[in-house]
Amino acid sequence: MHVANYAIFVTLVWITASCIEVTFPPVAGIAAQGQIPISQLSSDLRHDDEVFKFAGLSTFANLPWVYCLSAEQHVERYDIAIIGAPFDTATTGRPGTRFGPVGIRRGSRRIAPPSAWNAYTHRNHFKSWAHIVDCGDAPLTFLDNTVALKQLGEAHKKVSGRTANTTTVSSVPRIVTLGGDHTTTLAALRSTIDHWGPVSVVHFDSHIDTWDPSVLGGGFSHYAGVNHGTFLHLAHEEGLLLNSTSIHAGIRAPAINKRHDWRNDARCGFTIITARDIDHLSIAGIIDKIKTRVGNTPTYVSVDIDVLDPAFAPGTGTAEVGGWTTRELLSILDGLTGINIIGGDVVEVSPIYDNPGEVTVLAAAEVTSSLIGLMVEQPVTPQH
Repeated sequence: MHVANYAIFVTLVWITASCIEVTFPPVAGIAAQGQIPISQLSSDLRHDDEVFKFAGLSTFANLPWVYCLSAEQHVERYDIAIIGAPFDTATTGRPGTRFGPVGIRRGSRRIAPPSAWNAYTHRNHFKSWAHIVDCGDAPLTFLDNTVALKQLGEAHKKVSGRTANTTTVSSVPRIVTLGGDHTTTLAALRSTIDHWGPVSVVHFDSHIDTWDPSVLGGGFSHYAGVNHGTFLHLAHEEGLLLNSTSIHAGIRAPAINKRHDWRNDARCGFTIITARDIDHLSIAGIIDKIKTRVGNTPTYVSVDIDVLDPAFAPGTGTAEVGGWTTRELLSILDGLTGINIIGGDVVEVSPIYDNPGEVTVLAAAEVTSSLIGLMVEQPVTPQH
């Protein structure tokens, strides 16, 4: 053997032998060195597989999974349910939001109920009165929008039709939907009327989404007119919305025509906070304007992730520049404590356009958590 090769061989043998000899103390031994036996650690403080789960089935924020859509009557009860709506065949922009529910759950992996104590309020809404579960995704066809929306509506009715867990607070569970393009909100609103009657909508978006189907859809067919830019117009026509108590926040996308879109939007019962209004109203001013608008009415909160600037949420189908930051949106949401939220959603999350840092799905997961927190802070009694 050549001298140089022999030297390399000996060195490799020595490194291998050295690695084999390396041993690590057991976890219990490390805990003992810190004078806290691992057996005595609180389950809230132990970061084991029950707290941070990166294996097995993924649920939102590592919440328990319940098959809420089961035909069985005896299903584990819950107060707030997460349900996915993997739907993207009514978008006028880039498709991909059928993978939104999976992406949002992936973005929520860092959230764990035992260790979710809020840095601002020092509260943990996962450990409050409400039993919160993930119901998985509604089974939707991707071949027929009309059928898919009916399937989603039936799923909502099934999930909200069960008796809540904490009946001393409310008999009806509330739902947070993970979208999916924004058309899915129409199915949610069609189901909420059974328990809550017509509602106000707080609509965070860069687009108004009250376009007349004859304008956005071209009037070709009823089928073409039902899409993610017309669903609020349709909700108004179907009597699902209260008159003059709904509000858009974060609007900045251009209208299709000079006058009709704005007039039709007002006819549908909305007023508008533009994205740039934050510069002179401030976050506190926007919160006050939203609260004043909806008052004590039953309110549905819908968050299109494109309300954020593309710098903070590139993973969406119809991105518009000049939007809010993630911190601004979360601050506004947290300021809505006290309004009667009967349901909500986070939609238009399209992971394929996200960046490797997963900024969009991380933001969407935190927004979802904020909506859950608002529901926990303000229990609501159904009207029907």
